[in-house]
Parts: sequence; structure tokens; C-alpha cells
Amino acid sequence: MFSKPIAIILVTIALAATSLADDKHRIVGGQNAAEGQFPHQISLRRNKQHTCGGSIISNKYVLTAAHCVVQSGITPYPANQFSIYAGSTNRVSGGIEVAVANIKVHEKYGNFLNDLAVLTLAKSLSFSKKIAPISLQNREIPHDAQVLISGWGRLSTNGDIPMQLQYNTLNAVSERRCFASQGLNDDSILCLAHQKNNGACNGDSGGPATYQGKLVGVAGFVVMGCGSRNPDGYAKVSHHIQWIQRHAA
Repeated sequence: MFSKPIAIILVTIALAATSLADDKHRIVGGQNAAEGQFPHQISLRRNKQHTCGGSIISNKYVLTAAHCVVQSGITPYPANQFSIYAGSTNRVSGGIEVAVANIKVHEKYGNFLNDLAVLTLAKSLSFSKKIAPISLQNREIPHDAQVLISGWGRLSTNGDIPMQLQYNTLNAVSERRCFASQGLNDDSILCLAHQKNNGACNGDSGGPATYQGKLVGVAGFVVMGCGSRNPDGYAKVSHHIQWIQRHAA
């Protein structure tokens, strides 16, 4: 089974949405990742079912999206319902599973903004070529920068679920272009543009966007369905870096 996550903005102006957690999300138009290519990537599991992505940021902490873990408002589900799966590009074999001990949701999460949560693991990870932390980006990246996204989300809206980790290359765009397509004008959002039939989808939520080997974004939402011509929305890591570091120290 495949559980929920990447929020889908159905009407750009009204910003009506459902959680990216409703079985409609994976990397669209991507390709299989090689073993060890994204050692920071994890599968976030609720009651043993893949629901979101996430990024290892230290041996005890994982960064994901708030909407992947909340049951209402900023109140998370019990931490003992969650685990992370790391160390393999195959969604069901070859990796290790570690329980989540605590969940910290951003206090100002809401309306697609501040969509972040830090997970504390029940035991420390042992790093290897297939399991490793990723550094956090602490400054703005250039407009039109090529950004890698990865995840086990759906291949299209209501599409198939991949067994192998997928990745794709998107392009960062200006806040002005972001506002024109999403109706959101906020410095905390990283907009990633792509051609039609590419981009993030359900199940990719919480997963990483990277630039030059650093984590720059956390997957949050898509506009008008997976693989539309509209840019996808990611929580901008550089904007939130102090919050992340404070809760993952």
C-alpha cells in the first residue's frame, strides 16, 4: 500500500488543496537513481507504509514536510506510528528501518507555508556510502539554477508507484514568476519549474531538492496536478535554516 503526501493546489487563486498524502505523488518524468546517488534520501513510513520522503541531516535527525506528519493544525500523529527507511533505492528491500522517537512541527505551519517538521530518530544512524547526511543551504540560489529532486512518489496523478527511487532536474525561478503561476508570494517558498509531464507528485512530499550537493528545498505542493506546466512548491531551506538548526541540534 501507499499512503498519503505532496499537497496539490487544485485552484491557484482559491488555493484549495488536498494533502500530498493521498496516493497521487511521485517524481514525474524522472529516471531510476543509482545506489548511493542520494544517500540522504529516506522513505518516511506511517504504520509501515510509505507516505513521504525526507532528508537525513544528522545521525539523529531527519527533515520532512509538516503535512506528512500532522493530524490537524500543527498537532502531529504519535511518533510511534512513524519510521524511516534508509540505505536503498529499492522501496521495499536492501535498506534499514529506524523508529521515530519525536516529531517537531513548525509552529507557523499553515496555508502551504512553513511546511517543515524535524524527526528525532530512536537510535543513531551509522553512516556509509548509502546512508549519509546532507548539508543545508544557507543562502539564496541563483534563478534558473538546476535543482535535483528525488523520491518514490507517483509517476503521474493517480499513476503508478515506482519501486526504484526516481530523480529529475528542475529549474529554480524568481518569486515574480512563482507568484504568477501559484498565487503565493512569500520568500519562504522555493519555486521549481519544469516542462509538462515532469516534476513532483504524491509520495514525494517532504523529500529533498538539492543544488550543488546541498539541501535547498523540502517538497510541499504542486499546482493543478502532477506534471502540469506550473512550478512546484518547496519550503526554502535557507529561509528556515535557523529553525531547522535549533530543532536538530
